[in-house]
Amino acid sequence: MSVRWITGAERLGDGSIGGAMDLPKAGARVVWHTTESGDGDQAFKNVANYLIEKGNEPHVLYDPRTDRLGQFGPLDQSARALQNDGSTRTNRVGKVCIQIEVLARAKSPFTKTWRPGPNFRALMAAIRSWGVPDTFPMGAPPAYPGGSRRDRAVWLVEAGHYCHANAPGNNHGDPGAIDPKALFAAAPVEKPKPPAPKTPPFPGAQYFRAGANNAYVTRLGQALVRKGFGRFYSVGPGPRWGEADRKATQAFQRAQGWTGSDADGYPGPSTWSRLMK
Repeated sequence: MSVRWITGAERLGDGSIGGAMDLPKAGARVVWHTTESGDGDQAFKNVANYLIEKGNEPHVLYDPRTDRLGQFGPLDQSARALQNDGSTRTNRVGKVCIQIEVLARAKSPFTKTWRPGPNFRALMAAIRSWGVPDTFPMGAPPAYPGGSRRDRAVWLVEAGHYCHANAPGNNHGDPGAIDPKALFAAAPVEKPKPPAPKTPPFPGAQYFRAGANNAYVTRLGQALVRKGFGRFYSVGPGPRWGEADRKATQAFQRAQGWTGSDADGYPGPSTWSRLMK
C-alpha cells in the first residue's frame, strides 16, 4: 500500500502544501535538496519555519546527523520546492514527486558524515511504496557547483531519484555529490520471509505396523535420523516397518517427556507433527 504520511515523521505546518499532480502518468520520483544550513534541532526548527513562511515547503525535512524527520504534507500531493519550467509545473510531474530537504550543504555531501537510522529507513520505505526505483535516471549526483544535467525528456518520463540540480527550469546545484550506493544501502530492501514449511498431515496408524511397506516408513525413519535417533538403524531406514523403527520412535517419544501409551514406539499425530517440523 502506498504511504501518504510517513510513520514516525513529525507533522510540520498545517498539512496542506499543494494539490493534484498534473502529469500522474510520468514516473514516480524523488527530488533531493539541501538547505545550505547547519543541522541539529535548532536548525531543524528554523528551517521548517522559514520554508513555511516563504511558501516553499517540500514534502519532507530530514536531519542526516540526528535522523530527525518531519513532513509538511501528504506524499501524493505536489510540493513547492521547485521552480516551474516554463508552462510545466515542475512540482507536479509524476505519479508522485516527493521532495526532500536535507539539513546539509551541497559542497559537503551529507552521505559522507551522516548517521541514518530508523526514520531514514521509514522515509525510504515510503518512497518505495510508490514504486520509485533505486536509480538516478540522470546519472550520479553532480558535485557542487557545476556539472548539472537537466534533461527535460528524461525528467518528463522516467521514474527514480533526482537532484535539484537535475530539475529543468531550476538553477540550483544541490544536493551535491551524494553517494547513491550509501543512500540505498542505509535502507536495504527487506526480502519477504519465505512461508513456513507446512507439516504434512499424519497419514494414519496403519502405515506404521508390522508388515507395512511404504514411503511413509522411510520418511519417518529419515526424520528420526535427522533428530539424532539413527543409532537404532543398521540398515535403512525404510521402506519396511521393523523393530528398529519402533525403538527409534519410542526413544524420540520418551525424549519429549511422554510416557505410557504415548511412548509405545508407534507414531500418532503428535509424534508425526514434531518429527516433521
